Amino acid sequence: MKSKRLYPKVFLIGYWFLFLTAFIFSQPARVPEVISPEVNKDNTVIFRFYAPTANEVKLDAQFLKSPVLMEKNTDGVFSVKVGPVSPDMYPYCFKVDGINVADPKNTAIFPNEGFQYSLVEITGDKPLVHTIKDVPHGTVSYHYYNNPELGIRPVVIYTPPGYEKNVNKDYPVLYLLHGTTDVEETWTKVGRANIILDNLINEGKAEPMIIVMPYGRGYPVISKSSGSLRNWDNLQVFKKDFFNYLMPFVEGNYRVKKDNNSRAIAGFSGGGGTSLYLGLNNPDYFRWVIGFAPGMKTDEFDRNNEVVFNNPEQANKNLKLFWMGVGKDDFVYTILKDYYKILDEKNIKYESFLSDGGHTWMNCKLFLSTVAQKLFK
Repeated sequence: MKSKRLYPKVFLIGYWFLFLTAFIFSQPARVPEVISPEVNKDNTVIFRFYAPTANEVKLDAQFLKSPVLMEKNTDGVFSVKVGPVSPDMYPYCFKVDGINVADPKNTAIFPNEGFQYSLVEITGDKPLVHTIKDVPHGTVSYHYYNNPELGIRPVVIYTPPGYEKNVNKDYPVLYLLHGTTDVEETWTKVGRANIILDNLINEGKAEPMIIVMPYGRGYPVISKSSGSLRNWDNLQVFKKDFFNYLMPFVEGNYRVKKDNNSRAIAGFSGGGGTSLYLGLNNPDYFRWVIGFAPGMKTDEFDRNNEVVFNNPEQANKNLKLFWMGVGKDDFVYTILKDYYKILDEKNIKYESFLSDGGHTWMNCKLFLSTVAQKLFK
């Protein structure tokens, strides 16, 4: 009788033991707490990446000359400490067994169609021109306009502090174009265009202006794999979109001044080549034309500069500012020097700005903060 009363209890204990064992072994392995990137007060930075099955992980960042190897601990976390790093905001990624991966612990992502990098900001002891400060801030808005040929098109628009309150005031407008594989968000997320203008306007160094940042590829007519934005086919499609649909949308929905003295166009890399092509060949629209390391080829000079090359004297009268910036280590610099020679031979007035570094968005922030102080004055 006793054995009959004990049997259910023994059975129940055994059942729960098996259940708990199965439950414990079915649980996923504990994932360690990972913080990345960790920026220290001395401007050193620790990067961490959890990859227990990876054989090798390297850090690839634009402040490094070459990728650096990360060390793996017993928890499967790769880490490396670098620096001190010169204050700025930099793209970086992890090379995981040869494959580039954005930092999963970092929400600051580089918007781009060609790659996905993360962003790390090292501020240092003094705020930089692109550092977010306690100043009046403008508004960044996301919009869409319709192009019957290309469909719904995205555009990001910045309005300066006070735009909503000063309802009777019209503003000059800067059309700001991104690089070849970038997108309409890159100028705000990576180039910090809105923060740069907030800071400069607050210091009285830049005129309050509206900034229009459109998507620069004529997709789907132009394939996303078609190369630089300044290729001829894309220039023709984007030109039509720009003048027929983008500008009417902006001028129909924002209080922008509609004369050529109040319009500027600028761009980086392939978008820089596009800005020169559209700006120099359309003086009725633009008197301020800017290129940030503008993409171009020597055999395209005559074709892409037809209006200013044919009448240099009139070009000099039309242009309030023709400005180009480039880094000493930029691959564009060699071609740009050839371009400067032709401009000099034709006596076309321009301003050139030479910085350190290469074809980077760190330089873009420098170029924008420099030229913004010259616009509309």
